[in-house]
Amino acid sequence: MNVVSDSLKSGSALADDYINRYARVQDLYGADFRDEEAWTRRAEWLDASEETRIDRKALAACLRQYNKKHNDHQEVHKSLDLLERAGTLAVVGGQQSGLFTGSLLVVYKALTIVLAAREAAERLQRPVVPVFWIAGEDHDWDEVNHTHVMTPELQIAKIKMDAAPGPRGPVSQIRVTGEQWKRSLDHLANLLPDSVNKPAIMDLLHQTAESSGNLSDAFAKLLGRLFGEWGLILLDSADPELRRLEIPVFERIIRHNDELGDTYQAAAANITGKGYPLQADVTADCANLFYVYEGNRLLLHKHNGTFADRKGIVSFTKEQLELELANHPERFSNNVLTRPLMQESLLPVLCTVLGQGEISYWAITKGAFSELGLQMPILLPRMSFTFISGSVRKYMDHFGLTFQDVQHRFAEARERWLNAQADLHIEPRFEEARAAFEKLYDPLIQELGTIQSGLLPLGEKNKDKILEQIAYLERKTKQALEKRHEAALRQWDSIAASLFPSGKPQERVYNVFYYINRYGFGWIQDLMDSCTRYAAEHQIIEM
Repeated sequence: MNVVSDSLKSGSALADDYINRYARVQDLYGADFRDEEAWTRRAEWLDASEETRIDRKALAACLRQYNKKHNDHQEVHKSLDLLERAGTLAVVGGQQSGLFTGSLLVVYKALTIVLAAREAAERLQRPVVPVFWIAGEDHDWDEVNHTHVMTPELQIAKIKMDAAPGPRGPVSQIRVTGEQWKRSLDHLANLLPDSVNKPAIMDLLHQTAESSGNLSDAFAKLLGRLFGEWGLILLDSADPELRRLEIPVFERIIRHNDELGDTYQAAAANITGKGYPLQADVTADCANLFYVYEGNRLLLHKHNGTFADRKGIVSFTKEQLELELANHPERFSNNVLTRPLMQESLLPVLCTVLGQGEISYWAITKGAFSELGLQMPILLPRMSFTFISGSVRKYMDHFGLTFQDVQHRFAEARERWLNAQADLHIEPRFEEARAAFEKLYDPLIQELGTIQSGLLPLGEKNKDKILEQIAYLERKTKQALEKRHEAALRQWDSIAASLFPSGKPQERVYNVFYYINRYGFGWIQDLMDSCTRYAAEHQIIEM
């Protein structure tokens, strides 16, 4: 592998400024991740604030139970032993539990967590463990029920698992049947090209499906298979055992709910006042908590001293809500604005690994940390990669294309190349023909209008028909040229489909098993070996 740095178009102006122009947004965040002293200060604060978090031994026991089922690796148990000891810190990041792990960015987030924990341990000379937070409490099935691979025909194929009819509850509580798994696995098997790695991939996925009753369990098992050997601890936010430990944190969120809401409102006004769009909904009456009722995850709002969902299905006073929490903690879950507070209250978070959208909405939470006596951790941007195969690199070199050309100017470059293949310069010549025709025809139409007024609109209509025929001939000429250069244009298509499928970064579309099918399970190890240090800049990996 050859690794070079290059820029990738940003999906968030606020996150882009956080990463590249921190001084502009420093009042929205806790610390600059590039400031070496910030890491030491954060570690010292964690040491001094141990009592603000859930008991380590209880947390470690809960996570041992979960990882024993889904991520039973010796290195993971070593990480858990370390986490149990006072003074051990954690690098934390998470994602929703996508089908077959979802898109590549999930794998890159796990990789970043592992590398960042290793590097922080070296920098601070103390134990730092990697933790992946599976957002199993989220209920948006349509966000997690699919993934994509590229077919030999250069098509972007979607593998989707349809949900059985039922409540709109947390993904970790939505049962997946054997028939659902079979349809998705059969679809993937049909799409993946035959390779020496394919049988092992399909065996792994079938074994995972057979032992998983929902997407979150399967996600955990696959992530454990890919990263367990590096000691990556897994945590499912919907784990009932974990929820019991979280009761004191939910109590604080409920009791300080009005004050937390005020901090969110103030932060939102500050962010929009700087000209940035909000990446999460902030409304004055939102309690920023969910309650699961008859399988449905309902967002609670506040009105006249009560907590209720918008439809009025459930309604509680503050005292009733606290009692319900004590009796049924599994019915409660966080939204995007209270989840950072829960994470901070559970784990000694040295830094949290975030994508750009997450960096943007975390800016809303800074004041909320202070309200609960906590502190915003260091926000570390997720590492980002684009893989370029040897054949695609050859095509790019042949056509004189850079990564930035493909990212920003691909359609224009392709059109320019195609026109250059013909002795007849198609677009300029047809433009000349149109201009010459209009120059001769427009005065004629005007003269005809002096003979009879009805001839003027007739002439205009006739002119439009002739221009349509010229455009038709231009299209047919381009099609003929494309037919003549079909093989070369397929190479252009291969470049686009490989690097920016449907105009999106590769890492946001394709599934990791598409690449493992091509390069083997050692592909992730090779990536780890090639990127031994954390880098905020986008990395181009040339195979």
